[in-house]
Amino acid sequence: LISLCCIFQMDTTQESYLDLFPLDAIVYLTPDSENVLEDIDPNKVYILGGLVDESIQKKLTLQRAREQSLQTARLPIREYMVKSLSTKNYHSETLAINQVFDVLSKYYETRSWPAALKAGVSSGKGYMLPDAVK
Repeated sequence: LISLCCIFQMDTTQESYLDLFPLDAIVYLTPDSENVLEDIDPNKVYILGGLVDESIQKKLTLQRAREQSLQTARLPIREYMVKSLSTKNYHSETLAINQVFDVLSKYYETRSWPAALKAGVSSGKGYMLPDAVK
């Protein structure tokens, strides 16, 4: 579990987040959510999924969150970035856990989604900031 407060703290436990926190305090981050993460709420607990949505089963984290009656959100990649032109025509909003953590950390530090997304979304994902488009 990762707490994004003034000092970053990570605790490991065998207990489920469902047993540790009230359901209304949990936000499951999934690239398939219809809800855009607009700001980080220090009173919320953000669950970072894994690569399961892209590499194993599509929409697994969204399905899991719905089954657990949890709020969901996605990073605002579509809102602040544009699809880059590439010969691969590959565009993915699914990020590795460390990339999501980098985005959230940078956003918490700067309160700027463009700066945060630039720090965490690699060019290989097929997205770029509009000011990088020439």
